Amino acid sequence: MKAKEAVNRRNKIKSGRSEQVIQVLIYCVVIGLCLAIILPCLNIAALSFNDGKDAAKGGIYFWPRMFTLDNYKQVFKDGTITKAYIITIARTVIGTAASLTVTSFAAYALKEKELPGRKILTMLITFTMLFGGGMIPTYIQYNRLGLVDHFSVYVIPGLVSVTYLLMMRTFFESIPESLEESAKLDGCGYFGIFTRIVLPLSKPVIAVVGLYTAVNHWNDWFSGAFYMRSSRLWPVQTVLQQMLTRAMANKEVTSVAQAIAQNTNSVTSDSLKMAAVIITTVPILCVYPFAQKYFTKGAMIGAVKE
Repeated sequence: MKAKEAVNRRNKIKSGRSEQVIQVLIYCVVIGLCLAIILPCLNIAALSFNDGKDAAKGGIYFWPRMFTLDNYKQVFKDGTITKAYIITIARTVIGTAASLTVTSFAAYALKEKELPGRKILTMLITFTMLFGGGMIPTYIQYNRLGLVDHFSVYVIPGLVSVTYLLMMRTFFESIPESLEESAKLDGCGYFGIFTRIVLPLSKPVIAVVGLYTAVNHWNDWFSGAFYMRSSRLWPVQTVLQQMLTRAMANKEVTSVAQAIAQNTNSVTSDSLKMAAVIITTVPILCVYPFAQKYFTKGAMIGAVKE
């Protein structure tokens, strides 16, 4: 018996050590991934606050060597980024509000078992997740609808996302039917049930879908680059994408950069690029801490689609 107890103790000690080793490895991997994300961001921030001519010499990693705000002053100098910010904020607010309205109404309708052709409609909607019309047919269709080179191209095509629609429908189906039946007995119609019962109980899924939709609008550069013939309605990300493309091609970033090159040597295209990256990234990052509590629940909402 004593021998068996000794063997069991040894096995427990070995298993405990192996678990500790595994935990240490997991922590190392997680820390490594965090550093791989954070350190490049710190480097970009340091370069954006450093003198451009000095930064061209190299050796700047996580702290500026010659601190300056000239890069940010020049980015905002001609109003290009400011105008792009207005377009981006407008499309984010309007597009998110419109998308939540249309998606929530459609999800509530699809979750009703009394809806005629409910299964067929769900199948047809889900089918669009697998196949698309293609870029050229889509452009032609948008052009015929008068969306090309118009602000509405940022809002109307993104009114409904099938993924978010199914997420909302799944969440609405989890609400007890007894609540709706009680409301119907009190004389409440579908619209009243939706606004007074379903929406107040669906704040988590609305917050998650709203956040994801807002991030998609904020980060979208494709629509501005392909559906806008002129730069007057470019969002921030499209302006940044054009700046990055020109900088990589060793060309001047914008007409502002050309003026800068003639007047000062402290600002370069690379330093302008880093400042523009910080300006376009930080605002949307500030939203995440306030919505972080919804992320875990939002990842599970709609995981099972019927």
